[in-house]
Order: sequence, then C-alpha cells, then structure tokens
Amino acid sequence: MEWYWIVLIVLGSIVIWIILSALLYKPFFKRFYDIFLSLFALIVLSPLLIAISIVARIKMGKGIIFKQKRIGKNNKEFKLLKFRTMLNTRDENGVFLPDDQRVTKFGNFLRKTSIDELPSLLNILKGDMSIIGPRPLPVRYLPRYNEHQIRRHEVRPGLSNPATTHGRNSQSWEEQFDRDVKYVDSLSMWVDIKSIFATIKVVLTKEGAVADDNGARGEFIGTADPSTLGVDDEGNFMKIK
Repeated sequence: MEWYWIVLIVLGSIVIWIILSALLYKPFFKRFYDIFLSLFALIVLSPLLIAISIVARIKMGKGIIFKQKRIGKNNKEFKLLKFRTMLNTRDENGVFLPDDQRVTKFGNFLRKTSIDELPSLLNILKGDMSIIGPRPLPVRYLPRYNEHQIRRHEVRPGLSNPATTHGRNSQSWEEQFDRDVKYVDSLSMWVDIKSIFATIKVVLTKEGAVADDNGARGEFIGTADPSTLGVDDEGNFMKIK
C-alpha cells in the first residue's frame, strides 16, 4: 500500500472520530474524554501530586486532603477531594478561626495556582465530576436555588467551569448561575474545548483568582428566608428551621 493511502486512511479515521465525538458528545464521548484525560493527568502529574502531598504534610500536619460533601448531577451528594489549604485552628470555644487566619502561605499558593483542585481528578475518574461543568457547591445551597438556578445540576459539576473563564470569583452568584445554566443548554464538544483553553489562560494569568472583596464573596443565600438560617461552627450559614 502506498504511503499516501495510509495517510488518507488515518486522516479519514480522525475526521470520522471527530464527527462522531461531536454528534454523540453529550450521551457518550464527554464521559469517555473525562475518563481518558483524568487518568492521563493523574499519571503525568503523579510526581507533582506526591511532592505537594509531602510538603502539605510538613506544613499543615495530618489530613492533607480536604473532603466536603457537594451536590452533583441530579442533586446527588458526593465527597469533593482537594488539597487542604487551611489549618484546623480553633478559638478557646472550639470554633474555627476566620478563614483568613487559617490559610497558610503554602495554602494560598495552592489556591492561586489551582493546584489545590488536582485531587478532584479522582472525582472525575469516579464519575462524580467532569473536566468541564458548573462548579460543585456545598449541600446547604441546594434549598436556596430558584427553579432556574437549580438547572445547573442537570449535568456533572466540573473541575473547571463557565465561571472560571469569566472572572472566577469576581462575579456575583447570580451571574455565575446564569452562566452555569447557559452552559447546560449549550453543552457541546466545541464549548468544552473552548473552555479548556480559556481555563489554561486563566490559571496561567491568575485572572480573577481572588474576588474583588479579597475572596470574601460571601455565602449564597438565594431565595432562602434569612430567619431560617443560623451559623455552624465553621461560620457558614445553615438551615435551622
């Protein structure tokens, strides 16, 4: 067989693969690429993950992985995995000190570079999350969404998300949720590819890594009645009625 026939067959196969990926992206290929890319990233980044784990153990002691229940696709709970960035320092009453007093320089570095989110690759491999999707938020937010906002849970939450490429934490909750629902309605392979490249740019430039209010965007209250909310031992609002 002549070499140009081999080239044509290879190019034709690539074109067919791309077409099939685009046509069947939402029902099949999105999950396929999630598994492939997260597994590849875990293998390639394993030296970095090991190094960060060692430094985190030295800097912050035991429990280098932060686990917290978040809401995923179809409002199902899962445990989000991230590198811990704050000390477990409490006051004399056993209540956690404010976040800005517990975040270490190393932890702040992990946050600004988004390295703290790398353990979430395991969530993607498991099927809790996707490479691209709405940001996974705490369980306590679930009853606070309106009918429009809760549509963000029609897809798997993402390691990167529409909000990341539009100012990250510097936008309001309402703006973020509007972008999330827009993503749900326009989900496609091309949208995700565009988001991946935009995320790389944001991470490298650290654009929007800290909100305009120095990261204190505040708790999302939404449509919840403030009189039904209290504060837990970490200073977060929680439903009490």
